[in-house]
Amino acid sequence: MLGEREREAERGWVLSAGLLPHHQQAVQAAARQGLAELADRETRAELSVWEDRPILWAARLSPSGHDVLTYMDASPAPAAQHESLPEGESMVELRPSEMDALRVYVRVGALLRVPPAEGLADRVRTARFDQARNRWSLRLDAGQVESVAYAFYLRSMGGSVTEANRFAGAYGVAVQVDVASGGPRPIRLQ
Repeated sequence: MLGEREREAERGWVLSAGLLPHHQQAVQAAARQGLAELADRETRAELSVWEDRPILWAARLSPSGHDVLTYMDASPAPAAQHESLPEGESMVELRPSEMDALRVYVRVGALLRVPPAEGLADRVRTARFDQARNRWSLRLDAGQVESVAYAFYLRSMGGSVTEANRFAGAYGVAVQVDVASGGPRPIRLQ
């Protein structure tokens, strides 16, 4: 709301007359976080001259506040919790450490003999983080789920089995190496 009003403001400052009291309170909270700037006495005096009336309160976005809004506008919208998934897709929720491991897998994917499933890199890039639940949410098809299980298998061979074990328990997919081919073999546990 402050960003929209600021774009409409002639001098880049949103005046108190343009905001409801609860909007002013929200802007003041944003200012405490460094996302908005409240006009100091000198700026309010200059605005008062331009407006030909006393200006007691004015605010605008800080550079970081502007960047937050720009970033949010450019980001994909989070999937609604009640939104139905397309046929063949499931919602996978990962802990931050699991997401870190998955990002490594995607990053080195071109170097691997068994690369990530098609589209997995895009799904990782557009994953949404739920801060309250401390989980990353990804919409994945069956092949991508198996690819995530393989990523966690690779991590388990490097020392941490936590991610692979939790993923297998939560999503019913684990990976073993097929001795004959030397390649990964997904195992459905459920």
